[in-house]
Amino acid sequence: MDMLRYTLMRLGIFAGCLVVVWGLVYSGIAPRGLGDSNFMWVVLLALVISAPISFVVLRKERDRASAQVVARVDRAKANLDRNRGQEDIADDAARGAQGQPS
Repeated sequence: MDMLRYTLMRLGIFAGCLVVVWGLVYSGIAPRGLGDSNFMWVVLLALVISAPISFVVLRKERDRASAQVVARVDRAKANLDRNRGQEDIADDAARGAQGQPS
């Protein structure tokens, strides 16, 4: 849930920057792109502006989301180790039943 919240907040900051940059470009305060590249210029400028804002403003949300990801990875590793152990036990039992040395 934290990851979704972080992603939505990041998209919100980008959308806000996009609106502001769009307004600045079309009011003539910020320079326009060359030829047909104006839309790409606005999007690129909004990305460049929103990245550091997100980095500073969303620090706590990013830490919560990364803690959630780390917990998921740890659970997956524990499950994998547990399954691997069960496979080894089953393999040893099968070999023992067939009279094969381990």
